[in-house]
Amino acid sequence: DAEQVGSVGLVEMLHRSNLLAIVGGGSHPKFPDASVLIWDDAREGKDKLGLSPCLSVCLSVCLLVVALQTRLYVFSFPHRPTKLFEFDTRDNPKGGGTLNTMGGTPKTWIVDLCPSVERALLVFPGHKCGSLQLVDLGSAKPGTSSAPVTINAHQSEVGCAALSPPGSLVASASRRGTLIRLFCTQSRARLLELRRGTDPATLYCLAFSPDCSFLCAASDKGTGHVFALRDTRLNRRSALARVGKVGPVLGPYVESQWSLASFTVPAEAPGVCAFGRAGRSPSSVIGEC
Repeated sequence: DAEQVGSVGLVEMLHRSNLLAIVGGGSHPKFPDASVLIWDDAREGKDKLGLSPCLSVCLSVCLLVVALQTRLYVFSFPHRPTKLFEFDTRDNPKGGGTLNTMGGTPKTWIVDLCPSVERALLVFPGHKCGSLQLVDLGSAKPGTSSAPVTINAHQSEVGCAALSPPGSLVASASRRGTLIRLFCTQSRARLLELRRGTDPATLYCLAFSPDCSFLCAASDKGTGHVFALRDTRLNRRSALARVGKVGPVLGPYVESQWSLASFTVPAEAPGVCAFGRAGRSPSSVIGEC
């Protein structure tokens, strides 16, 4: 309701429910960016959490995650939110994650919360450049310090990250946006290296299909890419791959896997993509710009 909330900077819906987390922003906000509003559209009620400027919000059926510039807060949710955990993190106010398109510029933060009820896994930037931190909130005790697991994903700053629906996989890209790497969250082993392109790009989102067979990526190049994760023979390879060994310079380029399909999206505005849920396997990719 625009009259009650005003303009919005960030919004996150809990699946397809009536619960939303809202942060003020834009041209006519009625609430500051230091508050997260929990809005129940069914009863038009709201609670407010006061924090310093909120850069991203994530929701699950029992958790609310609020990202600040160098700290993460985890609250119980949705009834009477209570702080359960807080984590220090690398200063990274313009990575990937929840998208804020106010003014046409994405002002985002890297954080993702696994939607699985069985495994409340959280991923966010590590203290070291190019690293990710993983925390299983389900096995951690509220009020205690839990040491996150670290994955050294990239040599440069992380630009985007996403967890698979069951929390078994994490995908990440650096700020260069040329390579996407897939890791096992349990062993931390690198499973795949996928190539979006050769020229740098800003990745707006990474999204897994419901059955984890495919991964979608959208960037500021006005292109979305779909990669196969289960049957990787579907992915394209460089023509040089048939040559064999080509040396240390071209080796990483040749060994990378390219998308099996691509599609165009408007390049002038940030966008996010997700897979449809028709039937037993994804039949479509949905883009919002």
